Amino acid sequence: MGSNVVNLNKFRKKKQRAEKAKQGDINRVRHGRTKAQKEREHADRERAARMLEGKRLETASDVGGAAADPSEGPDEGVAWPRPRP
Repeated sequence: MGSNVVNLNKFRKKKQRAEKAKQGDINRVRHGRTKAQKEREHADRERAARMLEGKRLETASDVGGAAADPSEGPDEGVAWPRPRP
């Protein structure tokens, strides 16, 4: 009696893996971007950030003066400009 035993769990899992791989291929085509597209988008973002930083105006706190926003100082709730004593 030469029986060929087949493990149905292995067969079922192998079939599920193949279906998931097929669905993954479909999703990669549908939603994926190539590496070149990702690198270009990253470079564009960095270039835009550098250009924005280069056009930033200095505030009084950057120069070393008083805080630009009165609420950032230690005297919260004090009307600005504070009268001199």
